[in-house]
Amino acid sequence: MNGFKYAIEGVVHVFRTQRHMRFHFLTMVLVLVVSLVFRLKREEVIVLLFTITLVLAAEMFNTAIEAVVDLVTQTYHPLAKFAKDIAAGAVLITTINALAVGFLLFPGGQRLKMLSQDLELHPPSWRVAISLTFILLASMILMWKIAGGKGKLLKGGVVSGHSAVGFFMAWTIMVMSGRLAIGILAFMLAVLIAQSRVEGSIHTLKEVIAGAALATGVACIGYYMLAPIFPFK
Repeated sequence: MNGFKYAIEGVVHVFRTQRHMRFHFLTMVLVLVVSLVFRLKREEVIVLLFTITLVLAAEMFNTAIEAVVDLVTQTYHPLAKFAKDIAAGAVLITTINALAVGFLLFPGGQRLKMLSQDLELHPPSWRVAISLTFILLASMILMWKIAGGKGKLLKGGVVSGHSAVGFFMAWTIMVMSGRLAIGILAFMLAVLIAQSRVEGSIHTLKEVIAGAALATGVACIGYYMLAPIFPFK
């Protein structure tokens, strides 16, 4: 009984002290609710639960390793840094794996279409898909800038908002036009926007690439998920 009690105390301690753990728990609840809405099969739910458990366990191991390192030394040491970085890397790998599993289990196409038919929803115009995806992108940019604690919301920061918006518009133009040549021209303009942020010493190359990567991920996932019920017509 004492072992079980101590294990529960460990979980509670991580939940109280680690912001990322609270975020993982909230994500877990939301994912489970979505799995009920999408009526996943039993085998799919098992995979989902296993994936969620990996992320939570990795976060707990990361917290434990950080505590041990801080107990051993309070001064900077390369090995201490490597230990913490490797533990954080394990969390990152399990999180990426969880995103991949979720992307495969919630493929958007047929599941969203069936869900919309069950709810007797009539597909609105493509403007809704673009608006929702852009709102998601803007929210992620703002949260990233706030969490980074650098620069201002509308200037500077750990991620380039101008680059993100530029690449988002490029993806939108390519999806709407359906023509590769037009898409390439749009991406060339997006690259010029990104380059101007670096030339103006407002953002570093890393921050510009982060904005482009964020916009690409949000646009691809958002349009893939929403296009079946919000057709681009």
